[in-house]
Amino acid sequence: MIAADRPVQRPRDARLLVVNAAGQITHAPRSRFVDFLQPGDLLVANDAATLPASLHGVHLPSGADLEVRLAGRSSLAAEDVHTFSAVVFGVGDFRARTEDRPMPPPLMPGDRLALGPAREQPLLATVEDLLDHPRVVVLCFDGSPHAVWAGLARHGRPIQYAHMPTPLAMWDVWTPIAGLPVAFEPPSASFALDWRSIGAMRERGTRFATITLAAGISSTGDPELDRRLPFDEPYRIPKTTASAIRQVGAEGGRIVAVGTTVVRALEHAAARSGVVRAGEGVANQRIGQASRLRIVDVILSGTHEADSSHYQMLRAFLDDAILADANVQLEALGYRTHEFGDSVLIERKDRAVVDAARVCEGREESVATAA
Repeated sequence: MIAADRPVQRPRDARLLVVNAAGQITHAPRSRFVDFLQPGDLLVANDAATLPASLHGVHLPSGADLEVRLAGRSSLAAEDVHTFSAVVFGVGDFRARTEDRPMPPPLMPGDRLALGPAREQPLLATVEDLLDHPRVVVLCFDGSPHAVWAGLARHGRPIQYAHMPTPLAMWDVWTPIAGLPVAFEPPSASFALDWRSIGAMRERGTRFATITLAAGISSTGDPELDRRLPFDEPYRIPKTTASAIRQVGAEGGRIVAVGTTVVRALEHAAARSGVVRAGEGVANQRIGQASRLRIVDVILSGTHEADSSHYQMLRAFLDDAILADANVQLEALGYRTHEFGDSVLIERKDRAVVDAARVCEGREESVATAA
């Protein structure tokens, strides 16, 4: 597939490949994705706004230049901005392919980093721990939460990769529904949304809800480390969203996830009981061919290369043969990939089989709630 190299969230020529539960493949303009939704569906999107999570600075013990890409935190709390996991690169920037970036200088616990130009009051941080890879560390920022937020805003930039030749601005990576700034890279499946499409859903009888998940980074430059992606991601599910999911499930409607982050949050929340309840959690599972999806019936997602964790998640929705056929068509028709690329809308292959079980689960939950 061709890498989309312009930061346009909803280009007029954006395309959509649709695969229904029977494995039938259809192509359409992405602007028509609402036409493939049904009355009674619930579409759930990730409303996380994107942090300026790329910071350039200096490793103070050696004087070497480096880049820090923030990659994880333990919660979504606004005051919880002192400690992050981070991927560290040597000198250079996004114009070099991630896999070609040099290693950082040797890092040790206690090392101090100054992130941002020395003349502009850089953010100061300490390497608190090393996480079994020379690129991955735990960083602890100095100062109050306000000072950390101010430093990120002043010195940080969006994480980006070599397929995008010009620097991204923050507004390029904020989705139309962006709320809490917690994502390290954009939950880009939501680029397909706008207020017109949300209004069209309402007219169609399709409901809309959101969750918040701190979407992580998509590449570290190291194949072995990339196989561990995605890293753990904290999320929050509002009461209104959890209630809507239970109601739609009990009525036999479909849960449509906008992006892999929503699938990960909802399936993690339901892993123990089969029911999505409101609250916070940390998604730490990997979803692939062997996974049993309990909540999500349909996914609206970007197009992804076969070696990515995003693509592996699609194997939970489709048989490999159908997914391979879809991939051939994406390649043959020149679909664009990466965050500003085209999209796929995929219905779970076993949707019809699980309908009866979901209705029973919904009734059991209603009885338990009443009790």
